[in-house]
Amino acid sequence: MADTFTVVFDACIFYPFTLRDLFVQLATTDLFRGRWTSDIHDEWTRALLAAHPGDARLTAERLAALRDRIDENVLDCVVTGYERLIPGLQLPDPDDRHVLAAAIRSGAQVIVTKNIRDFPEEALAPFGIEAQHPDAFVACLLDLGAGTVCQSVREVRLRYKHPPADVEAYMRMLERQDLFETAARLREYGNLI
Repeated sequence: MADTFTVVFDACIFYPFTLRDLFVQLATTDLFRGRWTSDIHDEWTRALLAAHPGDARLTAERLAALRDRIDENVLDCVVTGYERLIPGLQLPDPDDRHVLAAAIRSGAQVIVTKNIRDFPEEALAPFGIEAQHPDAFVACLLDLGAGTVCQSVREVRLRYKHPPADVEAYMRMLERQDLFETAARLREYGNLI
């Protein structure tokens, strides 16, 4: 499955951390092949630094180390060679063309983004790509492999130590990221997560 179902994560999947933790963990499974670029990493790390100026825990060096750990944990995740495609692409926000270019270059079927309007169907359809909200994407993954998704969610949830997150607390965290359908469906598997 991972060789044929390829997904590009937009920068908004990496920040905030709740989505990043879940989606990077899911990308380590065999349900799909997760892909992104250095430009996507640059976009989310800039946004994170801008949102927390002066926070000594958030430095460019620490975020670079985090990016490296993410890339090391997901096999063949970084897309290269997409830059030449950017000028020929049309999207409502020209700054998003690099995401579509990466999706085309990697043969992705899906771009996972919270910014669906930035990736209109008429712009993506000629390339056989669709934009999916992270909530819809995880719901689809649950249909493909509920056990694998639940194991990933459990692994992420158990990493929360200060404070620990029980199942319901983690479901509320997902809901704060607009993953309402995901949380509702995962509650059905509460004993597995």
